[in-house]
Amino acid sequence: MARDFVAAQFREWGSTDDFVARLVVCELVTNAWRHGEGQIILRVFRDVRADLAVIEVWDRGEGLPVVGLEDPDATSGRGLLLMSQLVHDWGTRPITEGGKIVWARCSL
Repeated sequence: MARDFVAAQFREWGSTDDFVARLVVCELVTNAWRHGEGQIILRVFRDVRADLAVIEVWDRGEGLPVVGLEDPDATSGRGLLLMSQLVHDWGTRPITEGGKIVWARCSL
């Protein structure tokens, strides 16, 4: 659902390349589902100053995402590392009501 939502938004903006955005949303939503708490909220909007898309994923979990070290033997844990190398920037910020937002800015 999240990938479809992002793809539809990119089409509405006239962008034909949503590959990185779909990868980002997969990683952030999956992390919120696996490591976060409560309802997951996805928000996508344009940063018109830089002609970028901003993807935000909210959850109530207090734990912050950590980019893992490269480990060729690991079966998981490389998603944030991959994502961080494909986006313009990314980060986290706390929510006043508890939890966090993890966000990333990627090209349109």
